[in-house]
Amino acid sequence: MLSSKEIIEIIKYVDGSTVDEVHYEHDSFVVKVKNQNPEGEKSDPQEAKAQVPTAVAERGQEDLTPTPEAEPQETPETHTVKAPMVGMFYSSPSPDDPAFIEVGDAVKEETVVCCLEAMKMFNDVHADVNGEITEILVENGDLVEFGQPLFTVKPA
Repeated sequence: MLSSKEIIEIIKYVDGSTVDEVHYEHDSFVVKVKNQNPEGEKSDPQEAKAQVPTAVAERGQEDLTPTPEAEPQETPETHTVKAPMVGMFYSSPSPDDPAFIEVGDAVKEETVVCCLEAMKMFNDVHADVNGEITEILVENGDLVEFGQPLFTVKPA
């Protein structure tokens, strides 16, 4: 069976190539990666930014979709910063640099709290609210989904 890192590498390979589809089966584990826009096809550059390869994993009838641990409930006392896109979560600008923020740090709306890597592009994620970081909900290097909670902030 493939690890999640190996699956991510397959997705990156397919994304950067003219390969249309990769299909992997081992026992009842199936991974299909389909390139929605192989480099050989011409398209509008604006459309190309929005298209990404898709991956499907199946094991019999078992659902392999990652389920977030007890999703935090947003209350009037907290604000949840959510992932604006699918990508790899990075808590610092590079492995040798300190994290953008830590629990207890004061943040402003424009404060960069992390970056997400998607298709070899790094995108800053901002706090969206003035306040204090109360919880970091994901680990450095995790693959996050669109709308997945990343941080909780106590608004100032």
